[in-house]
Amino acid sequence: MSLVQRFTQALSRTRHRLLQALQDLRGVSQEAALLEALEEGLLQADVGVELTQELLQRLRERLRADGSSSLEELLRAELRALLPEVPPERFPGHPTVVLLVGVNGFGKTTTIAKLGYRWQQQGKRVLFAAADTYRAAAIEQLQQWAERLGVPCVRHHYGADPAAVAYDAVHAARARGVDVVLIDTAGRLHTKTPLMAELEKVVRVLRKVDPDAPHETLLVLDASIGHNALQQAREFQRHLPLTGVVVTKLDGTARGGMALAVARVYGVPIRYVGLGEGVHDLVPFDPEAFVAGLLGRMPAVSRE
Repeated sequence: MSLVQRFTQALSRTRHRLLQALQDLRGVSQEAALLEALEEGLLQADVGVELTQELLQRLRERLRADGSSSLEELLRAELRALLPEVPPERFPGHPTVVLLVGVNGFGKTTTIAKLGYRWQQQGKRVLFAAADTYRAAAIEQLQQWAERLGVPCVRHHYGADPAAVAYDAVHAARARGVDVVLIDTAGRLHTKTPLMAELEKVVRVLRKVDPDAPHETLLVLDASIGHNALQQAREFQRHLPLTGVVVTKLDGTARGGMALAVARVYGVPIRYVGLGEGVHDLVPFDPEAFVAGLLGRMPAVSRE
């Protein structure tokens, strides 16, 4: 299955919600009616009010300036323009340190396992760090993934200092010649100030070991929370040097439009998306494939 086909399959619920409003407009010639239906669909897909209005305004301007392109062509172009370019995977450190942050229950630990598997397949030596020390279950879950993948896992006792776990993990990685360290973190509600202070401490301690660490700080967001992801992204970005977003569970929701909103409002590129539950179902984000999957084959509507 091609990447476009995988995105098309994963985004089926979001696409249905987005395009349902256009289904009844086959042959309708009034541009205003088309845009109104599109607005309804974008809001239903959780693109958000602000971004929907911006997109519609840009479409109106394009429609006035371009008399030959179809609404579908213009919409595809505008949606693609909203998404930042995705940086290539890079491994600049020795080891490269990847910090994963986000609210509990959104799939941080599983994402670490999937990234570890991905990079193992590329020949990288990987190490996990169980720095979510406030949940014994999180430590055990990461340890189980490590055993399943044959990856070393640095862990301390329940309630230990997360920064100490991260510090020890980087030193262990250097001693073992590991290429990539993936650090799990606590994810109590993002409004809890102590959590942010704790994460900031992890970053400070990592920089004592390597001034450039963490080389990647990835925010894990659950696609099913929709537009509420904006608030979470805002809080984490205020405190941490986010380099990208991982969107999980994109295949299980009709609210996949949130990916557009997060990428546009905060300018943080979506780096990976979860298209299924398997360990191989976390894939690099592809803007063209995302837009193709989001729109599919639009209903035939006329501008004339």
